[in-house]
Amino acid sequence: MKHVHKSAESTVSDDQGFLYDPGVRAAMGAFALGGDTLALETAAAVRSAAQAVDRLRGHGAGGRGLSAGALDVLVRLNTGPEEGVSIGDLARAAGVSSRNVTGLVDTLAQDELVERVQDRRDRRSVRVCLTAAGREWLTAFRVPTNRAMDALFAGFTPDDLSRFRHLCLRLAENQRRIDLTQETT
Repeated sequence: MKHVHKSAESTVSDDQGFLYDPGVRAAMGAFALGGDTLALETAAAVRSAAQAVDRLRGHGAGGRGLSAGALDVLVRLNTGPEEGVSIGDLARAAGVSSRNVTGLVDTLAQDELVERVQDRRDRRSVRVCLTAAGREWLTAFRVPTNRAMDALFAGFTPDDLSRFRHLCLRLAENQRRIDLTQETT
């Protein structure tokens, strides 16, 4: 078995050369119905991978304490229309609640990275715009982020990355389908 070191635990390769975590496999073996742990192990691996990406993104936030969600809001606003984006549209794009985005926008507004502006077409609505300071922050964040992503995905081919992206988005689509089914029942 080939060992690959992680922070507190280690992964090993199975007979096909695929990595797995023996600790996770043992825990899931005791939990799984029928002894099949593959889906549970995969869910644990996806969670670990997401946490790794979030940790790297957090480190790259330059000590500003911005969450992954706040970073996503900044990036979306950077490519959004000049008149800004509504809280509802930001929430839909991120797949989270408007309340969640409102909290993120509050934090970003306190740091003067975004501002709320009145919607020109609907005076009852508010839009969120990236400030000049927000644009500068994103520009400074771009280089360390790209460097970190290059390190995180070292050894992945473009095909690997495309397949991994595809599989992650399939998971997200399955979750949306489950959510819709639960809403209609």
